Amino acid sequence: MKTKKDFKGKVEKTKLEYFKTYLEGFDKLCPEGIPVGNSVLVEGGPGNGKTIFCLSLLREACKRGKKVLYMSFEEKEEKLRNHMKIFGADPEEYEKKGLLYVKRFNALDIARSVEALLSEAKKELLIEVQPVLIPPEFKPDIVILDSLSSISSAFSGESSRFRIYMEQLFRYLESHNINSFLIREVSSPNHVGNIFVEPGEAVSFLADGIIVLYNVFYSDGFRKRAIEVLKMRGVNIDRRIVECEIQRGKGLVVGNNSLKGKYILT
Repeated sequence: MKTKKDFKGKVEKTKLEYFKTYLEGFDKLCPEGIPVGNSVLVEGGPGNGKTIFCLSLLREACKRGKKVLYMSFEEKEEKLRNHMKIFGADPEEYEKKGLLYVKRFNALDIARSVEALLSEAKKELLIEVQPVLIPPEFKPDIVILDSLSSISSAFSGESSRFRIYMEQLFRYLESHNINSFLIREVSSPNHVGNIFVEPGEAVSFLADGIIVLYNVFYSDGFRKRAIEVLKMRGVNIDRRIVECEIQRGKGLVVGNNSLKGKYILT
């Protein structure tokens, strides 16, 4: 249950709503669904399937009438549309129906806008940073941001400003009941024992959930992919690390098999 104040200042309880991804196998790891308004990090190393996971999620959401905003800081819009088609999506049809908005942004523009807002607020921490990313003409149910690493790099040397912006962005998304999936590239799965701290690590504490994708190297020479729901506030989760694979026409398909044997996660 969440709480909010009514117009008289009294605290009242509101019933949690949940969002299902409808991705084959994945919803078994989060049986209740993802609470509406949760901000979720989708993290892992290069080539682990983070973007394909989000494109698969986008496809299933648009098929069910959800409005999705895909914000890219790396790939051009047309390249993303072509990528979506490989995994069974029809971006032009979704856009025609007003269900999809794909836009490429410049991370440096975001950093400059936040700097200007901080200057106007006389460097105060508790400021209302408007979400300069969200196009005013589109009201999404789901936001996919690709990638958080690009935004973090644009705030190079200004980690406090990056954290302020992310706090305000997360607050905005939650207050508007928008589910967000923020792709974040990490060089290694630091939560499984590595002590290296990634740039922008503070967002791990701000986010409501973390989904991790791995490359798995087995001692017998086989290499596979795996996925884990590391945390998800507000729900019980299946804490297994399970195998997954990328299939043409389907995207990311999550299996039922837990990892077994001798392996290394990267």
